[in-house]
Amino acid sequence: MTTITIQEAQTQLMDIIHRLAPGDEVVITENEKPIAKLARTESQQHWPCKAGSAKGKIRMASDFDAPLEDFSEYME
Repeated sequence: MTTITIQEAQTQLMDIIHRLAPGDEVVITENEKPIAKLARTESQQHWPCKAGSAKGKIRMASDFDAPLEDFSEYME
């Protein structure tokens, strides 16, 4: 665990945040007393995609491949 003063935190906050690794903590002090703690948040867990998991949830219009009327002049 790293300890820094509030003045250091004010001038170097972005650098401190970018250097934080998962599980690291930085304690911010004022007058040598802890006033705050910074910690990297855990990233959200990504679930693996399974083949067929969206079956029946996506529908395609029967005229999906039909030319759009708005573009007819460009297709001549």
